[in-house]
Amino acid sequence: MIDSLKKIIAFLVWIVTGLWLPAVHAQGQSKKPNIILILADDLGFSDLGSFGSEINTPSLDRLAANGLRLTQFYNSGRCCPSRASLLTGLYPHQAGVGDMVQDKGTPAYQGYLNENSVTIAQLLKKAGYHTIVSGKWHVGLVPSALANNRGFDHSFTLQNNGSSYFNSEPLYNDGRKVTFLLDGKEIYRQDSSKYLTQAITDFAIQSLDKVKDDTNPFFLYLAYNAPHWPIQALPEDIARYKGKYLQGWDSVRDARYQKQKELGIISKEWTLSERYENAPDWNSLSNAEKEHWDTRMAIYAAMVDRMDHSIGEVLEKLKQLKKDENTLILFISDNGGSGDTVKQWDYVSQKNGEPGSVASIDSYDPPWGNVSNTPFKLFKKNTHEGGVASPFIAYFPGTVMPGAISHQVAHLTDIMPTFLDLAGIHYPSEFNDKKLVPAEGKSLTYLFKNPQLTKPKTVFWEHEGSRAVRQNDWKLVAEINQPWELYDLKKDRTETHNLANQYPEKVIQLQKEWLEWSRKVGVLDWNTIK
Repeated sequence: MIDSLKKIIAFLVWIVTGLWLPAVHAQGQSKKPNIILILADDLGFSDLGSFGSEINTPSLDRLAANGLRLTQFYNSGRCCPSRASLLTGLYPHQAGVGDMVQDKGTPAYQGYLNENSVTIAQLLKKAGYHTIVSGKWHVGLVPSALANNRGFDHSFTLQNNGSSYFNSEPLYNDGRKVTFLLDGKEIYRQDSSKYLTQAITDFAIQSLDKVKDDTNPFFLYLAYNAPHWPIQALPEDIARYKGKYLQGWDSVRDARYQKQKELGIISKEWTLSERYENAPDWNSLSNAEKEHWDTRMAIYAAMVDRMDHSIGEVLEKLKQLKKDENTLILFISDNGGSGDTVKQWDYVSQKNGEPGSVASIDSYDPPWGNVSNTPFKLFKKNTHEGGVASPFIAYFPGTVMPGAISHQVAHLTDIMPTFLDLAGIHYPSEFNDKKLVPAEGKSLTYLFKNPQLTKPKTVFWEHEGSRAVRQNDWKLVAEINQPWELYDLKKDRTETHNLANQYPEKVIQLQKEWLEWSRKVGVLDWNTIK
């Protein structure tokens, strides 16, 4: 009741003061906003306090309380495709990154950004923006796809899918190296280097300092590697969570589910999906097994906690520079929580030292990934909701209605149009004498002032044979080599009641649309291109 009253008061203040007008107009001048885009890696839908979690995330929760949360925002299911889509405003296949950074021999799966796509940074830079990227890049290893050649003035990037959080030692034993680039030049991180989350944060802050006196706006792409495996964290952060997960995954998952309903993040009529089928009954575990699992989740929570703390440092720097009032801050995750089991992968270096330290390589595994994705099922790499649903927070003082929640369906392809809209830039038909694929998304700025407004939306997915289409409230989805499933997401977003047999005509209609889209973007049968 108190929270509801606070929201009503904030809304009235927002209206009475006239702050619904964009900040650029309130200042009486055409001032382009600064933009900070924050991307987490493998963070599940429920891993923030403002989306149901018990993990301490005060910085992001403050942004959510004073900004806009989207409850039906979608990614592309995995790191590379999501990043390609986010940066270019295209479906990943259209940008050349339908899968990972390995070339599969076709344009849609070449493994690096193609020349018929343009990044947000390239377009904003043309419009006078200073452009900065700090963190995970992972959209191609060839020179033309590197950040410094894709519009970024300052760049500190991890080129791979992941890294130790303490050094640059290989994670794999198949010859793959871990590469960090500083403005395009390779650097090596030693054991004495800063914890990676802190290093990413420090570079961002240092780069903001370099442009603090400039009147031109900036674009900062802050792409944390956390909480992607290996689960490694600072000892003092782990200590705060050790023992908090001895209640087990069922209890934590149910607590998040209940909190999400109270927050208005999910509908009260949606049933919590069943526990991951291979997760054992917590009460059947020995005390030693429970402590082992508790430690894994404590490390993961510590990684999320430290990322949030680091985001707080960036926000404080923004305030010190007096640029906080004209900056849009947007936070999302690249995919759902992970079901990776790296202890079972023989191509991963097996380090079994102190859990959470540089001497350990581990993942938190599907039972906890299932918790991260509460209330949904399945994981990163899947196109069921657990793999493709992201938390979304937008904060922009004087422009975004504080404390708002929107149930509008949106996708990564909508981010570029949103930024271009705010910056007053039109998406071009050509760039650097190359014809561009037309942008796929639509600006979301209308939600900043009218969060309750909804518009029809169709979204498509394909990743390694997992495929889906959502059209308004209907979703058709299938894992590789499996039959289509049909869900009414308005009543059942947790995908517990397959309606394919009940509505065969809807299956046929949506399958036809998915096939048309797949031909347009270059999707191939995954069984034929491995």
